[in-house]
Amino acid sequence: MVRELAALAAGLMMIASSAAPAPAPAPAEPVTFVPGAAGVGDPYYPLQGNGGYDVGHYDLRMRFDPDDHEVNATTTITATAVQNLSRFNLDFSGPPISAVTVDGARAEYRRDGQELVVTPSKGLRSGSTFTVVVSYAGTPKAVSDATGRQGWIRTKDGAFVASQPDGARSWFPSNDSPADKATFSFQVSAPEDLTVLANGERTGTDHADSDGYRTVRWEMRQPMAPYLATVAIGRFVVDEGKVDGVPNVTAYDPSLKDKSKNLHDVTAKAVAWGTRLFGPYPFSSTGGIADGDGSVTALETQGRPVYSGGPTNDSEIVHELAHQWFGDSVGVRSWRDIWLNEGFATYAEWLYQEQHGGPAAQEIFDRHYRQTGHFWHLKTGDPGQAHMFDEHAVYLRGAMTVHALRVKIGDKVFFPLLKTWVRDHSHGTATTAEFIALAEKMSGQNLRPFFDAWLYQAAKPRL
Repeated sequence: MVRELAALAAGLMMIASSAAPAPAPAPAEPVTFVPGAAGVGDPYYPLQGNGGYDVGHYDLRMRFDPDDHEVNATTTITATAVQNLSRFNLDFSGPPISAVTVDGARAEYRRDGQELVVTPSKGLRSGSTFTVVVSYAGTPKAVSDATGRQGWIRTKDGAFVASQPDGARSWFPSNDSPADKATFSFQVSAPEDLTVLANGERTGTDHADSDGYRTVRWEMRQPMAPYLATVAIGRFVVDEGKVDGVPNVTAYDPSLKDKSKNLHDVTAKAVAWGTRLFGPYPFSSTGGIADGDGSVTALETQGRPVYSGGPTNDSEIVHELAHQWFGDSVGVRSWRDIWLNEGFATYAEWLYQEQHGGPAAQEIFDRHYRQTGHFWHLKTGDPGQAHMFDEHAVYLRGAMTVHALRVKIGDKVFFPLLKTWVRDHSHGTATTAEFIALAEKMSGQNLRPFFDAWLYQAAKPRL
């Protein structure tokens, strides 16, 4: 009997225990949302780029009216938050805005100089993907600073875009940092008698609508920095072909025929040559666009460089196409390292001449090394914002640095180094420090004193 009572008591205790309510869960920690930074802290352009998110794709749609040079446009940005965002900035100084939405909901926005400050209806959690749609209309205007005029460039029959280093904000909202690459799609409507070109591959052309406007679509499938995005609208002579299986699309304004008649053939020749020297061509199409009056510089817009006023010579075409490897595929993370773009592209000109019946690279180097005075007054590796495109300090002395490295480590290391650099950082970004580290690894030499003398001293290095 005692055993039965004990068993009954134990059973009742188990039933009572199972019926007891579970303890209440601890209250969740409140999520704190904070604003994204208004810039990424580039030493030359502190407000360029924005903190708190990473862009994955831009979809640019616009209708262009050549009579008043106005656009009616919508830019859709797909991005991922990298912090809990209460608000975020876009770089945009373009036409008046009519609406901004985030994930389909109306968002508050205000303009603060070149910044577009967006406050979504609710916070964006870190790791979440979100979509921003900005609608705007008006006449885009180029941006000007110490480096020149850039961005949306008006022409007699249309427009073209050359945005380095700070002009992307003139025509579409973006995270305009060279460090934040994304894929792009373009949908541009213009009168059917005008040609529309852009980066990448043409993916469709619609029949003209009742107003005589035709829509053309292009897509850049490889990641691209915003400053390398372009559209060109106008009357063009277009040539199409292939080089090593890669589509080659070139176009020139008929008024630039004398300068541009060889653009298509030289482009094909330069791409084939670069592929042998630097490794596989990094994009799925190539080409070039000659437009404008030469009042702005040529630019290595990704996959299809723009030549304002037409290319001046074959070397200019070689230079801009070399950038497809050095500057476009392997981009700079900071504008301070611009010599990585311009020095290598200029040295490509020297190599091309050396291998095509022109002077040897050593001969060109020697001619420049004899210069004195002003030629040596800036630091190639940190020339300052106002001088980041200085012909002497960045282009020529950048190329001289590359050649001096070639002499120091020898051709058997130097040419594989070029291919390895491009391969290791394909479609990404890199720094001077990373290039020095790779050169030291492949050569087995301590190259810090060498690079210090050539890049970070405003003085003529000793040979």
